[in-house]
Amino acid sequence: MCGIAGELRFDGARPDPAVIARMSARLARRGPDAEGVWSEGPVAFAHRRLAIIDLSARSHQPMLDAALGLALVFNGTIYNYPELRSVLQGCGHHLQALLAAGDVDTAIDAVALHYQFTLHAVVPPPHTVLAGIRKIEQATTMSVAASGATTTRRYWSLRGQRPATPLTEHQWTEAINAALRAAVKKRIEIADVKVGVLLSGGLDSSLLVALLAEQGVSDLMTFSVGFEDQPEEAGSEFEYSDAVADYFGTRHHQYRIANAEVLRRLPEAVDCMAEPMVSQDVVSFYLLAEQVSRTVKVVQSGQGADEIFAGYAWHPRMAAETDGTPLDRFRRHYFDRDDDEYQAMVAPPLRGADHSARLLAAKLAEPYADDFIDQVLRAEATLLVTDDPVKRVDNMTMAWGLEARVPFLDHRLVELAAQMPPQLKLASGGKHVLKRIARGLLPDAVIDRPKGYFPMPALKYVRGEFLDFMRGILDARACRERGVYRRDYVERLLAEPDRHLTRIQGSKLWHLALFEYWMQRNVDTAAR
Repeated sequence: MCGIAGELRFDGARPDPAVIARMSARLARRGPDAEGVWSEGPVAFAHRRLAIIDLSARSHQPMLDAALGLALVFNGTIYNYPELRSVLQGCGHHLQALLAAGDVDTAIDAVALHYQFTLHAVVPPPHTVLAGIRKIEQATTMSVAASGATTTRRYWSLRGQRPATPLTEHQWTEAINAALRAAVKKRIEIADVKVGVLLSGGLDSSLLVALLAEQGVSDLMTFSVGFEDQPEEAGSEFEYSDAVADYFGTRHHQYRIANAEVLRRLPEAVDCMAEPMVSQDVVSFYLLAEQVSRTVKVVQSGQGADEIFAGYAWHPRMAAETDGTPLDRFRRHYFDRDDDEYQAMVAPPLRGADHSARLLAAKLAEPYADDFIDQVLRAEATLLVTDDPVKRVDNMTMAWGLEARVPFLDHRLVELAAQMPPQLKLASGGKHVLKRIARGLLPDAVIDRPKGYFPMPALKYVRGEFLDFMRGILDARACRERGVYRRDYVERLLAEPDRHLTRIQGSKLWHLALFEYWMQRNVDTAAR
C-alpha cells in the first residue's frame, strides 16, 4: 500500500503545486521509497511509493500512457496483475493529506458522530466525521466528469445463501481449507521482498504461520508485541505466540513496551489516524509496526477471520436471541451506546435521529441472506470490517511504510464462507471450520484457548497517568469550545472511568478522549 493525493478543479484554474506538495508530504510515511507528481490542466496527482512489487524505477507513479493520454495514481495490491496487464496490453495500453490542502469544511458531521460513538468508531461511507470530506462506498468506483458530475458503479456484492447442492461438513472444511491456502500463497507470491507474520498467538495468525511453513517459506519471520499487565488483564499473549514460534522454528521477534512509552508515543499514533479510531490495539499495531518495519516491508495478518467465521463473543449471543427484530438482536450485543445514552452525551445541536439503528436495520434486511447470522456476518464483512480492523491495521502499519496483507479477506474465501451454514462457524465456540483445519497443524493449546487480542490494558482500565492524560484532553479549552459533549456526561466518566465500559469492554472515557484528541491534533492544527 502506498499513498495517493490529488486535486481536480472545476473553476478553470490549475491546481496549486504548493497544495499538492503539502498533501504529498503528509503521506511520506506511507511511501518512503519514492515520490512523484504529475499535473495537466485542472488535474494534479501526487504519489508516495512503498516498493513491494517490481522494485525498479519503472514502477514509480504517477504512471503515464502518453500515446493514449492517460495518467494514473493507485494505492493497493492487485494480486492478479499479470492477467490484467495482458488484458490491458491487448487494448493498446503500454488521504490527513486532505486537511493539509486547506479549504476543507471541518464542521462535525452529526450523522457520522452518531456512528462514531455507537459502532466502535466505524463511520460508513459516504460520511466522515468532517462535513467537508466524503468517502466512496466499498466495492464501488466513482467517475468524475470535467463538469463535476459523478457516476458510481458497484462492482461486487456478497450473498449469504446456501449453494444449490448441499455440502457435508467435511466438504465445507476441504473447500475452505483450499481457498485459505490459495489466499495465503497468493499473498507471498505477489511480492519481491520477504513477507513476515504479525503473530498474536491466537488461532488466526498462528494458522497463517502454519500454512506459510507448510508451503515451504524459508526464514519465516514472526513478530509479537506485549504491554504491562493490569490487575484485571494481562498485557501480552507471549505464552501462546512463543509456543507457535518455537513449534515452527520461526525467526521470532518479541517486543515488550512499557506504559510510559505508550503514553509518550500516543500523540504520534493519533497523528497517523486517517479518522478517529478507538480500539485499544491501534496503539499496539503502531508500536509493533515501527519495530517490524526495520526488518521486513510486508506482513500477513489475521484480520477478518472473526468477521467471516463468527469468532467474536457476540456472535453466539446474537444467535441465541429469540426476542425482537434482527436489529434488536444485533444492537443489544454490539452497539457501544444505546441511542438514549448517545443523545444524553452530546450537546443539543448534535442530537438527532438514531442513525446507527437505521443504517444497520437496512443492512440486515438486504436480500440474499438465508439466516440471521448470515445477515450479521454479511454486514460485518461488507460494512464494518473495512472501517474498523482493516482501516486501523492499514493506518498503523503504513505509518512505518509496512504493508499488511489479510488473507482471510480474500474475496473468493469470503464468498465461499458466506455460503457455509452458520452452525459450522458458531460451533466449537466460534470459527469451527478453522479449528478443524488447524487441528494437527497447530498445538491444541493454541486452537482451544480463549479468544485473545493485542491487549493494551491501560487504555481499557484507565487510571494513573492515563487518566490524567485523558482528563487534560477533555478539560482543555479546545474541547469545551468545540461543544461536542455535555459536561455532566464527561464528569461522570472521569469520576468512575473503570465502571463505564461498552458491551465489548471498551472504555467509554477513552472513546471521548480519543475523538477530541484527534480533532485537536489533526483538525485544529491544520486550521492554524
